[in-house]
Amino acid sequence: MADSYSKASGLLAGDAVTPRAPDSDGRAARRDRNRTAVLDAAIELFAEGNLQPSPGEVAARCGVSHRSINRYFPDTRSMLRAAVDRQIEVGVPLYRIHAIGTGTLDHRIDEFVRVRLDGYEALGATARAATMMSSTSRIVRTELAAVRDLLSDQVARQFARELDALPDERRASSLIAIDVLCQFESLDYYRRQRGLAREQAHSLLARALADLL
Repeated sequence: MADSYSKASGLLAGDAVTPRAPDSDGRAARRDRNRTAVLDAAIELFAEGNLQPSPGEVAARCGVSHRSINRYFPDTRSMLRAAVDRQIEVGVPLYRIHAIGTGTLDHRIDEFVRVRLDGYEALGATARAATMMSSTSRIVRTELAAVRDLLSDQVARQFARELDALPDERRASSLIAIDVLCQFESLDYYRRQRGLAREQAHSLLARALADLL
């Protein structure tokens, strides 16, 4: 858990990725390009509602042969897990809040809701796929839990002034309520199940947070 939390925290903070050394013969670079194409194709299929695409479906989408996919990934589960990891690396930095905890309450609420909706738009389909995989994959469960813990900590930091002014019992309940309200499943309910436009979801969430704080 600690390693997953540190990885997600680094992404949220915008830690730089160490570049690879150039490959002299180009074979490793070609392999990396093909592997990335496979993962991007899986992510596209997630977005289209296919949360457990097969290697054959991925091969048809990206043009990389089924045999090559089998060389890159030992099984379907490892391919899908790698796709989730890639999307997390791309999407988690969208949750970054600059100058966290500063400004008026209205400003902090508006910024917080905007960031959460940005993250949802980028990671929604992949989060659904990851949630499905988590029922059978301890590693995916751990990674999801690490991201959730990081986002919970973000709530406490963004609204520290208001939460710290509350009695301990109410502080704890308000922190949990805000956290639950702005996690992926709640945003998915607003946007997909209720069919709310982004602007409507933003307005309702901002109003609810103001009431809680």
